[in-house]
Amino acid sequence: MPVGQTKDAGWQIGVSKTLPHPIDAVWRLLVGTPELWLGRGATVPRAPGAEWRSDDGVTGELRSRHEGDRVRLTWRPAGWNHDSTVQVAVSAAPRGTVLRFHQERLAGPGERAAQRAHWQGALARVERALATADGDPEGAPLPSDR
Repeated sequence: MPVGQTKDAGWQIGVSKTLPHPIDAVWRLLVGTPELWLGRGATVPRAPGAEWRSDDGVTGELRSRHEGDRVRLTWRPAGWNHDSTVQVAVSAAPRGTVLRFHQERLAGPGERAAQRAHWQGALARVERALATADGDPEGAPLPSDR
């Protein structure tokens, strides 16, 4: 099978980075400022089954939310004819926190490449927001600002 393709989950992509910040700070930013990774106007629901939407037309449903650990949700941009599944996870590391974005059930290598770029951008926005003195995302351009 080609790189990025699995038998069970189809095409997938994962990006991760160790950030020099405590896990609670990274988690608070992820759930408190989800537009950094979900898109402008998005919120992270608390209850499984709840729907979410970004201003640019990405929609989905929360599958699970484990505080301080991970969020799993469906992801469907306008124009896609299928849902994919995204998991965002944080874990403690010796020098900070590992932040991971993993997306599966992509339609093919083109979607995989596009979503790799999206999640790399999300990591960069989260990193910039954490680098500010108070964690304010000012200066961390949102996806629609690209």
